[in-house]
Amino acid sequence: MFDKLREFLSDLAAEASPARSFEANDFRLAAVALLVHLAEIDGEFDAAERERLQAIVETRFGLSRGEAKALIRHAAESEHDAVDLDQFTSTLKRALDLDQRRQVVGMLWEMAYVDGEIHEFEESVVKRITALLGVPASA
Repeated sequence: MFDKLREFLSDLAAEASPARSFEANDFRLAAVALLVHLAEIDGEFDAAERERLQAIVETRFGLSRGEAKALIRHAAESEHDAVDLDQFTSTLKRALDLDQRRQVVGMLWEMAYVDGEIHEFEESVVKRITALLGVPASA
């Protein structure tokens, strides 16, 4: 699994556009780090998940393919270096209003459903992030 992830990240690095860098306090970096965390939580980060992640990042944040790849690469590095999810959810709570945080939760569910089923770890992580974001469970 980690070899596939390294290969994926290497591919991203090779194709990434140097046009934009993403700061640690960028809400997009925080949101994508949570998506990466979710994609990896079930032990598989397959091609369908990588493609869906790429599509989500491009469309939701209005980025080019290269910019999205750079953001995903940076987010994956940040996520792997993180001790917990609080640094990402704190950034999102500071930067986004409730409706925007609901949209992040929607992206997480979209990512979780990529393979057609929700793994119990995925569901648990989405629910935990939802609570950390202060989004009511019924939202």
